[in-house]
Amino acid sequence: MSAKIAEQHLQKPAYIYVRQSTIAQVRFHQESTERQYALRGKALELGWKDAAIRTLDRDLGVSGAQMAGREDFKALVADVSMGKVGAVFALEASRLARSSLDWHRLIELCALTGTLVIDEDGCYDPSDFNDGLLLGLKGTLAQAELHFLRARLQGGKPDKARKGELRFPLPVGLRYDEENRIVLDPDIEVQGAMHLIFSLFQETGSAYGVMQRFAQLGLRFPKRADGGVWAGRLVWGPLTHSRILGILKNPSYAGAYVFGRYQSQRTVTPSGEVHAHIHPVAIDAWRVCLKDHHEAYITWEEFLHNQEMLAKNQTNAEATILSGPSREGLALLQGLLLCGICGRRLTVSYRGNGGVYPTCECNWLRREGRGTKACMAIRCDLLDRAVAERILTALQPAEIELALEALRNLEARGQAVTRQWQMRVERAGHEAQLAEKRYQEVDPANRLVAATLERRWNEALQQLEDVKRQYAETERREARTLTPEQKAQVLAVAQDFPRLWNAPTTQAKDRKRMLRLLVQDITVEKPQGTRQALLHIRWHGGACADIAVPLPPPRSDQVRYPPELVQSVRELACELDDDGQIALRLNQQGIRSATGQTFNASMAQWIRHSHGIPKATLRHPEELTVKQVAEHFGVSSHVVYYWIEHGILAARQLGPQKPYWVTLAPMQEQELWNWVHNSCRIQVQIAKHSKTPL
Repeated sequence: MSAKIAEQHLQKPAYIYVRQSTIAQVRFHQESTERQYALRGKALELGWKDAAIRTLDRDLGVSGAQMAGREDFKALVADVSMGKVGAVFALEASRLARSSLDWHRLIELCALTGTLVIDEDGCYDPSDFNDGLLLGLKGTLAQAELHFLRARLQGGKPDKARKGELRFPLPVGLRYDEENRIVLDPDIEVQGAMHLIFSLFQETGSAYGVMQRFAQLGLRFPKRADGGVWAGRLVWGPLTHSRILGILKNPSYAGAYVFGRYQSQRTVTPSGEVHAHIHPVAIDAWRVCLKDHHEAYITWEEFLHNQEMLAKNQTNAEATILSGPSREGLALLQGLLLCGICGRRLTVSYRGNGGVYPTCECNWLRREGRGTKACMAIRCDLLDRAVAERILTALQPAEIELALEALRNLEARGQAVTRQWQMRVERAGHEAQLAEKRYQEVDPANRLVAATLERRWNEALQQLEDVKRQYAETERREARTLTPEQKAQVLAVAQDFPRLWNAPTTQAKDRKRMLRLLVQDITVEKPQGTRQALLHIRWHGGACADIAVPLPPPRSDQVRYPPELVQSVRELACELDDDGQIALRLNQQGIRSATGQTFNASMAQWIRHSHGIPKATLRHPEELTVKQVAEHFGVSSHVVYYWIEHGILAARQLGPQKPYWVTLAPMQEQELWNWVHNSCRIQVQIAKHSKTPL
C-alpha cells in the first residue's frame, strides 16, 4: 500500500471514472475500456472494500473537452467538493478532463478536501506541492495532446481543399466519377428534377412557391442514400421547403468548390456551460472558393442572384434595403417604396370595408418612440396608378419580344415537366421488368421464394399503372403545349399589353413580379405646402425617373361647400326667408352637394349658420307680428288669431304655414281697446296690462 493512503482515505468511497471520447471508440477500442474497468482491482489491492468502490461510466462516448453533457463528471466534482470521496481513480489525466479549467478545478477541490488522485503511474496527494505541480503538468499535457491530435487531423484539410481535392459528401444531383472528379448525376431524371427546381425558382421567386408547384404538378424529388445497406440507391419522395433552401444555397450546383461555408462558435450559457453553435459564413469569408471547378446546373451569377432573392424573401430582414417577395395583396408597390424622410421601407396596411383600401405608411418614428405621428401615409392606389402608367409606357417598344420570350419559356417548362413524368414512367417500367426477370429466373419448385417474387412483380405492375394514370391526369389538368391558335392569342394580347395588365384575370402577384423585373426601388417624398407626392424611380441598371403624383385634398376639404355655392345661398336668402324654398331653388338649378346629394331645408340652414347668412326680412316697417299685437293689448295669441280669421285685423301671409304680419291703424286700435274692455272673458287679463304705445 502507498504511504500516501491513510485510514481516512480508506473510510471514504473510491470513485473510478471511466470515459471514452466517441461511441466509435467504445465499440472498436474495447481494450481501453477494459483497462479502465480494471482499476477496480487496483482499488481492492490498495485497501478499499468492494462495497466502497463506485464506478462512474455514464460518460462513455462523451468528449472530455468540456463539462457539458458529462453527468458523472459533474457528480464526481460535487462529491469531491463535499469531502465524500477518498480517492479518484483514472487511467490517465485525459480521461478526467481535456480542459485545463475543469482539470485544475478538480485538482484544487481534491487539495482542499484531502482527496487522492490515482492513475497507472502512481498515487498523488494534490495538497502536496510537488504532487499538485505534477498533476497540473499532466493536465496541461493532456490538453496539449488534444491540440496536437486536432492539428494533425485537420492540418492537411485546408491544403487539400485549396487544390480542390478534399473529398466530402456531395448533394443530390452530383456524383464522383472513377477518377474522383465531380460530375452531374448520370441519372437523367435526377438532372431534370434539379433543372426544374432552378427554373421554377426564377418563375415563382420563392422556395415555398417551388414546393407548391412541385405538389401541384405531382412531381417527386430524389434523395440518394450515402451509407448503410442502401448506399447509392435513389429514394424518391415529396419535395420539402428545407430541401429547396439547401439546394438554392449550395454553391456546388454553380460549379464552385467551396470549403469553410460554416463555422463553429462557442458560447457560454448563464449556467457556465460551453456550447458550440454552427453558423453560416458570408460568401466573401469562405476559406476556399474555386469557381468553374466542375460541371454545373447554373452559373455563378445565377447563384448570387438566387441568394439575393432569398435574402429579400426574409420577413425579418432590414426594411431599408430588402423589398421582400411578391405577395397576393392589392398594393402594386408593396416592398418597393422607401420613405424620403427616414429612408426606411414603407409598410402596407389594409383598411376600410374588410381591408380593401391599402395605404402605405412609414411608422418608424412612432415605433421607435421618436414621435407620435407617422413620417407619411399615402393611398396606394394613387401611386400604383402613376407607376403603372410609366411601366406600360416603358414596355411598349418590347412587347412582341416579351411575348415571344414568354412563349418560349412556357413551352420549355412544359417540356421539362413532361419529360420528368416520362422518365418516371420509364423507371417504373424498368422496375416491373426487373421484377418479372427475377420471377422468371427462380426455380418453380421453390414455391416460397416464387410466391414472394410474384407478389413483388404484381406490386411493380400496379405501381406502373398508377404512375401512368397520374401522368394522364396531370396532362389533362395541366395543358403544357400551346396550339397555334393559343400562340396567336398570346401575340395579339402582347400587342395590347395595357389590356393584359388591366385584365381581371391577371393576378396582383403577377403584376408585382413583372414590376420587380424593371424597378429596383422607389423613394417617396411629400414636399411641404403642396398637395403632391414625388416618386423617384430607380430602374434596374441604374437609370432613374421622377413622377409627380397629385394628391386629393383632405376629406374635410372635399365635403366643404365651395364658395360659389355659398354665394348662391347668400343671394337666395335675400329673396327668401324659408330654408326649404332656398333648397328647392338650388335643386331646380341642378346644384348638388359635395357628396352628390340633393339639398333639403336642414342643409340650407347649416350653410346659412356656418357662413353667418341671415334670413331675408320681407316684413314692412309698419307691420307687427302676432306676438307683438298680443302683448300690446294684453291678450293671448289665440285672440289675435281670432281677430285675423274674422277679418277684424288686416294681416298678410306669404304662404301656408307662414307667419302673419299685422297692419294696425290708429282708429282700429281704439276699437280693439274698447273690444277688450267690454269683453267679460278677457277682463282679468286687461287688468294686468296698461295701455302702452306700439
